[in-house]
Amino acid sequence: MPRPPWFLILVACLTVPLLLRPAPLAAQTETPLQDLLQSMQQIVASPSRARVAEVLDALQQADAPGTTTFLNRWAAREVYERPEDGLFFYGREGAARSLILIDIDTDADIAEVTTRDVNQIRVNAGVRREIEAAMVSFELLNPDPARRSAALAAIARSPDPEQIPLLEAALEAEEQAAIATRMARLLDLLNARFATDSAIRVAAIEGLRGDISTEARRALNQILATSAELAPEIPAGSNVARIRVPGQDIDLLAAYQRLSDAGLAPPRPGRNAIRDALRANVVDGEVGGIPVHQLHTDEMRRATYRALEAAGSVPPLVTQADIEAAVAEYVFFDQYLEPDPAVTDAARAALDSTRTAISLWQFLSLSIDALSLASIFFLAAIGLAITFGVMRVINMAHGEFIMMGAYTGYVVQTMIPNYTTSLIVALPLAFLVTFAAGVAMERTVIRHLYSRPLETLLATFGISIALQQLAKNIFGTQARPLTSPDWLAGSIALNDLVSVSTIRVAIFVMALAFLLILLFILNRTRLGLEVRAVTQNPGMAASMGINPDRINMLTFGLGSGIAGVAGVSIGLVAQVTSEMGANYIVQSFMTVVVGGVGSVFGTLAGATLIGALQKGIEWFNPGNTLAAQTYMVLFIILFIQFRPKGIVALKGRAAGD
Repeated sequence: MPRPPWFLILVACLTVPLLLRPAPLAAQTETPLQDLLQSMQQIVASPSRARVAEVLDALQQADAPGTTTFLNRWAAREVYERPEDGLFFYGREGAARSLILIDIDTDADIAEVTTRDVNQIRVNAGVRREIEAAMVSFELLNPDPARRSAALAAIARSPDPEQIPLLEAALEAEEQAAIATRMARLLDLLNARFATDSAIRVAAIEGLRGDISTEARRALNQILATSAELAPEIPAGSNVARIRVPGQDIDLLAAYQRLSDAGLAPPRPGRNAIRDALRANVVDGEVGGIPVHQLHTDEMRRATYRALEAAGSVPPLVTQADIEAAVAEYVFFDQYLEPDPAVTDAARAALDSTRTAISLWQFLSLSIDALSLASIFFLAAIGLAITFGVMRVINMAHGEFIMMGAYTGYVVQTMIPNYTTSLIVALPLAFLVTFAAGVAMERTVIRHLYSRPLETLLATFGISIALQQLAKNIFGTQARPLTSPDWLAGSIALNDLVSVSTIRVAIFVMALAFLLILLFILNRTRLGLEVRAVTQNPGMAASMGINPDRINMLTFGLGSGIAGVAGVSIGLVAQVTSEMGANYIVQSFMTVVVGGVGSVFGTLAGATLIGALQKGIEWFNPGNTLAAQTYMVLFIILFIQFRPKGIVALKGRAAGD
C-alpha cells in the first residue's frame, strides 16, 4: 500500500535536520586503548619529540576510554612494554621487588614479573612537555563540560606560559558562556604574569581590577614582589617601589647591619662579641691591666675593650656617629622584581581596586556572621521574651529548657537514624516536651510566686541546678552529638571571601518563621488577644471573663516550648551538654532587656544589636571571644543607663507597670 504524501513529508522533516546537524568536537570511540597504541607501537615504545605528536593527535581524535590516565602515567614513566608481544601495561611495585603488570583497558592485574622481563618506557623532558601540553589541549577541547572545567582548575593550580596559546585556541571554540568566562579570566591571569608584550600584560591586569579571587590576588602580588636593595645612589632604570629613610622607614641599626652583611661597613660587635674578645685577652687574671672580677658591668667591659682597642689588640668599636655616617652614604630602597614600570603601575592600581572590593566583601561577611549570631540569640531569647517580657517572671531555668530541647533531638536521632526524618520529628516533639515541662513548672512553683520576683528568681535558679544535675545523671557529662542532615552540612560560597554554612541559613529561616508565627498568635488569635489583655490589665481582663490563671499557664508553656525548639536548632551548631543552657541564659536576658521588655520586635532588635556588637568587637580583637563578651556587657550597661526601657519601649498602661 503506497504511503500518503503527508507521511513522506513528515519523515523528511524529521530526518533532514538530523543529517544537517554539525558533528561534535569528539566522541569517545569504542576502540580499546591497547589496540590504538599497538597501531603506533614503535613510536609509543621509543618516543621522541619529533614523532610523539603523531601519537598525541591519534589519541585526541579517538578519545578512547582511559586516554587521560595513560598520558599521565606515560609522562610519569609508569608504562611498560612486554617484549614478547609488544603490549603495554601499567606497573605497580609488588612484593620482593617484583613488578605487577596492570591491563591498560581493564585496570586488572595481569601478571607478576621482574623488571628484567619488561622494558620501562622512559620519556625525556622534551617528550614529557609535549605530553603535558597535549593533555591540557586534550581536556580543554573535550566535549564534556566537566572535563573542560577540571582542566581549567588544573591550569589555575599550575600556571605556565606555554598554556597561553592553548587557552586562546580553546576560548575560540568554547560555546558555553560560563566556561568561556572562566577561560577568559584565566587567560588574563596568564597574560598578566607571562606575556612578553607590555601592552598585553597591562590590558590583562586591567581585566583583573576588582577581582577578589585568590588566584587574581596571588598573580598581582607576584607582579608587585620586591627585593630590598641599597646603593650609593639609585641605579638608572631601576623600578623603585619605595625609598626607605633610615631612622624612619627602617631602623638605623638594621640599616647598618645590612651594610655590614654586604661587606660595606665593619661589623658592629655586640655584647657577646665584646665578652669573647675580653676572654681572649685574659692574662694572669687581668684584661688590659684590669682584674677580671671588676668586669661585671657593661660599662666596665666597654671601657676595657676600648683600652684593648687603643693597644691595637681588638678591632675598634663602632660608635653611634660611625653608624650614622656610614648609613648616610647609601640609599636604601625596595625594588620591584618586575622591571617594567607600566606593568607594576597597572598591577598596583588593580590591587588597590581589589582591596576596596575586599573591604566591602569583608563587611558583608561580617554582617552575615552577625546576622547568623543574632538569629541564634533571637531563637534562644524569644521564649524568654514571653515568660519574662509578658509575664514579668524571672525564669533562670530558661536555659535548661533549651538544653531539654537539644537532648530531645539527640534521643530522637538515636531512635531514628535518618537525620532528616529525625529532625522533622524532633522539632515538634521538643516543643511538646518543654511545653509540658513549662506548664508543670508554672503549676507547681511559678503560680505561687507571681508577686514575689526575688523568690521567683531563687526558685527558678534552684530548678535550673536540679535540671542540670538530672541531665548529667541521665546522659553523663560527655557532650552528645546532634548531627544535621547532609543537605544542611555544606556551605553557600558567594566567592573566595564570603561563605555561610547551610545550617546557619536554616537557623535564620527558622528564627524568621518563629517571629511570624509568634506575631500571628499574639495579633490574630483569641489566645494572643487574651495574653495582651492580661499583660496590660489583669483585673480588667478578669472582669471581662478571661481567666488570667489559665492564660499565664499557657503563656509560660508557650515560651518554654519555643525554648525547646530553639534547643534543637542550637544543638546542631553547638555541643549538647548539661551546661549548654547556661551559655545562653545571660545573652537571652540581655537580648530581652536591651530590645525592650514585652516586645517581640524589641527582642528582634536586641538580638540584632548584640549579635552585631559581638562580631564587631571580635573583628577588632580577633581570637579573644571573652574580651568581646566583656566589652559587650559594658556597652549594654551604658546603653541601659541612657535607655532603660530598651530599644522598643512599651507605651500606654503596660509601660507603667
